[in-house]
Amino acid sequence: MLYRYLITGLFLLSFAACSSKKNADLIVHNAVVYTADSTFTTAQAFAVKDGKFLAVGSSEAILDGYESDSVTDLRGQPVYPGFYDPHAHFLGLGQMLDQADLVGTASFDEVIQRLKAFHAKNPTAIWLIGRGWDQNDWPDKQFPTKEKLDAAFPNIPVCLTRIDGHAVMLNSKALRLAGVTRNTNVPGGEIMLANNEPTGVLIDNAMGLARRVMPQPDAEDKERMLLAAQRVCLSLGLTTVSDAGLDRKDIELVEQLHKDNKLKIRDYVMVSLGEPNLDYYLKRGPFQTDRLTVRSFKLYADGALGSRGACLRKPYTDRPETGGFLLLSPKELERALTLLAQSEFQANTHCIGDSANHLILDLYGKLLKKQNGRRWRIEHAQVVSPDDFWKFNRYSVIPSVQPTHATSDMYWAADRLGPVRVKGAYAFQDLMKQNGLIAFGSDFPVEAPNPLYGFHAAVARVDAKGFPAGGFQMENAVDRASALKAMTSWAAYANFEDHLRGSIESGKQADFVVLQQDIMKIPAPEIRGATVLQTWIGGEKLFQK
Repeated sequence: MLYRYLITGLFLLSFAACSSKKNADLIVHNAVVYTADSTFTTAQAFAVKDGKFLAVGSSEAILDGYESDSVTDLRGQPVYPGFYDPHAHFLGLGQMLDQADLVGTASFDEVIQRLKAFHAKNPTAIWLIGRGWDQNDWPDKQFPTKEKLDAAFPNIPVCLTRIDGHAVMLNSKALRLAGVTRNTNVPGGEIMLANNEPTGVLIDNAMGLARRVMPQPDAEDKERMLLAAQRVCLSLGLTTVSDAGLDRKDIELVEQLHKDNKLKIRDYVMVSLGEPNLDYYLKRGPFQTDRLTVRSFKLYADGALGSRGACLRKPYTDRPETGGFLLLSPKELERALTLLAQSEFQANTHCIGDSANHLILDLYGKLLKKQNGRRWRIEHAQVVSPDDFWKFNRYSVIPSVQPTHATSDMYWAADRLGPVRVKGAYAFQDLMKQNGLIAFGSDFPVEAPNPLYGFHAAVARVDAKGFPAGGFQMENAVDRASALKAMTSWAAYANFEDHLRGSIESGKQADFVVLQQDIMKIPAPEIRGATVLQTWIGGEKLFQK
C-alpha cells in the first residue's frame, strides 16, 4: 500500500512540474545564440511567444521552464539577431531587378553586349534602362561617351545609371528627349562635354533632366518590385532594411503593403527632402508601426567620390581643376536642418567628401550645441578631415557607414585623394571610437545587399578576391563583436528601434537568423560564403534554405 502511495505521489509531483511550465509558441535550443546585448552575452536557447522573445538562457533552463508544440534543436548552429541594413534603397533594389544588370562589367563593350541581350528579352520596352557600370573597373578609366550607345541603339532612348547612383550615361536620343545641350546648366550637377558637346554623362543634380522624361513605374509595378526585393533580402538574413529617401506616395505604399500583410520585412524609411514632404511630415510628426519607422529626413550634401561629385576641401589629386560640389547650398542645408532641429525628426545627411562632412558637422553643432539624444546621422562619413572626428562625439552624431564601399573604392581612392588625405577615408575604427558605436549598412543596390559582405569588409578590409594582402588601412578594421553589433543592436539604436529589436533579449521582437557557419569563429576568408539557413521576423519563419 505504501509503495502505491509513493508511486502516486511521484506521478503527481511530476505532473505538477510539467504543468508549471510556461507556454511558448516556439522554443529554440542547443544553439550558439549571440544576443548582441550590452554585454555581448552568449546563450544556448530562447523561448518565443506572441512574436517576442519570452526568455533567453541555457538549454536546460529554457526546456525546464517552457513548453511548446514547436521545439527546434539546432544542434550547435549559430543564431544572431536579425540583420539590419540601416542605409539602403529597398525600393531601388526592386527597381534594379527590373533593369539591365551592368554590375561587374569589365569594359564599356561588355556594357553594350549586356544591353543587347537585355533588349532582346524585352523588345517592347520604351526605354532601355540599366544600372551598375563603373568606369574605374575598366582598362580605360575615363567616363564613356555616347558614340557606341548611338551605334548600337539609334532608335530607343538609353539611360544607364552608374553603380553609385550619382551619374547616368545617355545616348543621343535620350539627350534630345531630356533637352540637354552644350548650354544646359544645372546647379549641383555637371553635364560632361567633349569638343563642346554633351558626352552623354550627367552627374548628380543633372540626372534629373533625364529622369523627368523617363517612364515611371506605377503602384502595381512598385508593389511587384518591393516583393521581389523582400525575397532577396530575407534569403540573406535581413529582417530590417531601409529606404534612404522616399516620397510620401511610396511611403504610403510601403505602409499599405505592411497592413495587407504582403510586405513583412521591417523598413526604416527616410523621407526625401523637399517642400511637399517637409510640409506634410513635419505636421504629421514621426511615427512607428510594428513594421515601419518614419522619423528621419534624408539630405544630400554632395555626390560620390567615384564620379568626382564628392565635395573636397582641396581639389582632386587626379583632376585638380575640380574639388567636387555641393548638391544644395550651405544656406539651403542650414534652412532644412533648422526645421528638423525644431521638430522630433532625425537628420540623416549624405556626406562623402571632407568638405561636405566638415560643413554638416559644423551645422549640426550649431543647431545641436552639445551631446544629446537626437541621434542625427552622417550617412557614409566617407572622407573626414583629422580635425573633424571629435565633432561626432561632441554633438552625439552617429556615423552610418558602408564597409563594402571601402573594399570597392580602395583600388582608386588614393588616386582621387592622394596618400595623406586617404588616411581619413573609410576610417571605421576612428569613427566608432567617438561615441562607442557605429552603424553598418550596404547602400544596396550600390553594393550587394548581402550583409555578410559588409561584415567581412569591416573585419578583414579585403574584397572577395582577398585583395590586398594584409588588408586595406587595417588600422581602421573593427573586431567581430563590434561588426555584429553594428549590423544589429547599434543599427537598431541608429534607427530609434533599439527598444523594439536589434538584440535577442526578453521582451524584444523575435527577429533572428540562423547560419550554417559561425561568422564569429570561422576564418575570415570563409565569412562571405556563410549560408543563411533560416530568417525569422516576429517569431514567424519567412525564409528556409
